[in-house]
Amino acid sequence: MSKKQHDIIQAEVQKLRLREQRTEVSCGLQRTEPSAEQPTSNPPQRSSHTGQHSLWTGHSRWDSSYSARSCSVPRMQLQKDPLVLHPNPPEKSEALLRKSFLREQQLHLEHARPTVFQAMEPYCNLSFSSCLLPESVISATELELLTQNVVLAHQETCQFRQENLHVLRWETFSTPEMQSFHHKPMDQMWERCVCHVTDAIQYIVEFAKRLSGFMDLNPNDQIVLLKAGAMELLLLRMSRAFNCYNSTVYFEGKYAQLELFHSLGCIDLISAMFDFCHILGVLNLSEHEIAFYSAMTLLDPCRPWLQDKQKVETLHRKLQVAFRHLLRRTHREGIISKLPHKERLSAICQLHLEKLNVFQQMYPGIAWERFPPLYKELFISEPDNS
Repeated sequence: MSKKQHDIIQAEVQKLRLREQRTEVSCGLQRTEPSAEQPTSNPPQRSSHTGQHSLWTGHSRWDSSYSARSCSVPRMQLQKDPLVLHPNPPEKSEALLRKSFLREQQLHLEHARPTVFQAMEPYCNLSFSSCLLPESVISATELELLTQNVVLAHQETCQFRQENLHVLRWETFSTPEMQSFHHKPMDQMWERCVCHVTDAIQYIVEFAKRLSGFMDLNPNDQIVLLKAGAMELLLLRMSRAFNCYNSTVYFEGKYAQLELFHSLGCIDLISAMFDFCHILGVLNLSEHEIAFYSAMTLLDPCRPWLQDKQKVETLHRKLQVAFRHLLRRTHREGIISKLPHKERLSAICQLHLEKLNVFQQMYPGIAWERFPPLYKELFISEPDNS
């Protein structure tokens, strides 16, 4: 950020603080500084919404601690894994201040340019690969704030550190280890992999919550976007842990070849996932680029059952402009035409549902009884007891 932009942001933050102080004085309240001896208040909730769907409540089926408890198979202890980068939520006051500042910036822009996004129609359709928006329609300050938000949301919710993955990229499973996986029963191998998928999706839910504008959507649309995009974002993040040189992916502490997952009985699905990761891996996307690609995939206004499609479309188009601006600065605009079409992502996700359905037919009841609640919430319908 340039010094001028930094000074503008600092000035706006000071204005907000002064405004808060004046409001408290007018209400007869005296502002006091917290003492180090004062007891610590309850940790801030991630969402200010009340009375919403169980997605955001403390005992939600989407809650990480709740969903993890249902996994009966031995899994990696994420807390002890040096690769894990646990998200550290910001302090409540700082988060509220930043959110208030972002909202003021948005209101200012909307009042200054009431038809800014109507003017986008001639330039951009819903496919970001054909977005040709003029940079002048969004201020440099808003672009910078949006870029910082997307990148920070990605960095704070990455399950594994990229530098550590790079160090381990040649640590592969031995032949005896591969054979032990081959001899595992299909239901046990499915349960084992599903638990790892669920762990990854928990980080994706946190990523969504931290994206600017996502928590301002109505609860129905938040759930629709997560259900439709969770598996797609999982594939994008899987590409970070994929080694294109020997076609292996990080799994339980080492890099695994395609054959390790043979006992799942869906080698065509795993092969399609590996091929997709190889395509992205060859592009050598930076963490900033993966962050924007993920955010745009999640906030897709073409998802069915959205109630406020226009609001999602507005967020998506802002991301388009910011992504273009980022690529222009890094001279990487050429990668846009090389990114996989979203139809390819959708096809892999549909194949996953088909293989899951076959598994449920082979092992009736096991998926509903032994798979984590978050996974069932996303991909499995409740059994019909009639």
